[in-house]
Amino acid sequence: MQNKRNLRALPSLRGLRHDSDLSHSAPTISIIRETKGELPSLPFAYMKDTILGKKYELSVAFIGEKKSHEINFKLRGKDKPTNILSFPLSKNSGEILISLSTAKKDAKNFDKKPADFLGFLFIHGLLHLKGMQHGSTMEKAEKKFCKKFGF
Repeated sequence: MQNKRNLRALPSLRGLRHDSDLSHSAPTISIIRETKGELPSLPFAYMKDTILGKKYELSVAFIGEKKSHEINFKLRGKDKPTNILSFPLSKNSGEILISLSTAKKDAKNFDKKPADFLGFLFIHGLLHLKGMQHGSTMEKAEKKFCKKFGF
């Protein structure tokens, strides 16, 4: 879900461990891990470059369900965790927050493997950063990119 507030101002995201991109990235993507466990091996940088362009600067934070709930309530007024949030910071930069535990639970509801659902969610967040809103145009783009990336 898209929100134009700047998450860099939230103290709750400061001090998180930054990992290099798990898919041999260009320097315009960074991965932040606040959760334990292994992340699925997905081509995050390639997906970002394909959808948003190589010059777009993106931070991706993998957060826990509690943090997802807190941010979703604080910024969107929704009193529940969510699987993904996307925040444009400028025309050429943005942040995506993904709750792995929420995404894993939600994958079952969509009859998808967790890694495939995570790929879909990442595409969904990237399309929001590109300016798309929920609707048939976005769904068509999601299907196109899911097919391209093999989800």
